[in-house]
Amino acid sequence: MQNHETTGMRDTRKSTRPTALPQVTETRNPGMGLDMDWLSAVAVNTSAVERRAASLPARRPVKKDYQAAWLLRAVSCIDLTTLSGDDTPGRVKRLAMKARQPLRADLLAALGMEGLTTGAVCVYHEMIAPALEALKGSGIPVAAVSTGFPAGLSPFRLRVEEIRESVAAGAREIDIVISRRHVLTGNWQALYEEVKTFREACGPAHMKAILATGELGTLRNVARASLVSMMAGADFIKTSTGKEAVNATLPVSLVMIRMIRAYHAQTGIRVGYKPAGGISKAKQALAYLALIKEELGNEWLTPHLFRFGASSLLGDIERQLEHHVTGHYSASYRHAMG
Repeated sequence: MQNHETTGMRDTRKSTRPTALPQVTETRNPGMGLDMDWLSAVAVNTSAVERRAASLPARRPVKKDYQAAWLLRAVSCIDLTTLSGDDTPGRVKRLAMKARQPLRADLLAALGMEGLTTGAVCVYHEMIAPALEALKGSGIPVAAVSTGFPAGLSPFRLRVEEIRESVAAGAREIDIVISRRHVLTGNWQALYEEVKTFREACGPAHMKAILATGELGTLRNVARASLVSMMAGADFIKTSTGKEAVNATLPVSLVMIRMIRAYHAQTGIRVGYKPAGGISKAKQALAYLALIKEELGNEWLTPHLFRFGASSLLGDIERQLEHHVTGHYSASYRHAMG
């Protein structure tokens, strides 16, 4: 099937690796050399992308048990996040407790989902220790934002050292921010070398590359930045810091997902995707999950390959699931994140 919205996929054979659970067989993205021919061929039909994205929320939504199942999957894929200047160890510990038990015990029991957790807890470097303490024994990873988040404009050596410090402190995932100026000026070699260096500094920790798509100007820039980040070894590509004026959107997500698909067709490697910022309602989460299923397939519908960067989203999902179980909506203030 041809992709009229986003191009950049080469005429190569699809991977013939056997299908199995991603957490069992998935190979971490080793990256590749910067392929300028491939990068130059990338093109985006903006109007087609916008039409495709607009069709998702306009469809008849899933209902009842099916909707509940999708929302439970969404919970398992949330990076429960607090990135505020007034974060305290107490707030982070409360958030971690919510990650360990994201829904009320009676709802989990009624849904048969005891043991459900979120995908990770995402914090600043200074909050790694209290997060680790609160998550001990849960298996939930701590993700730390890094490299001068959110602007990414601190000295380069300090950004690299910040990654190393966070990994040494126990973060198993690192969310780095790219230098937007490299994209805006078309300096793809500089972007590639930057992300490659960040990936090397991450060592065993998985790296999510935040593109800050709301500051990249065009969808073609988003597509190219996605591809360069994957070539440089990113384990995930992520839309936004959550601090930009425009964060995750369905058109941007479609473009990034299509580049993930093209990269998989070329290399056989699955790279994860994380929309972040502005996703606060259960209905929005369902649209993103549908997009992932249709464009990438069921293999990506796991926390190993898909995450939501969110906090208030969980509260609305819990509210919808309470309605599913009890038939009644509760007030949103009853579902605080901590």
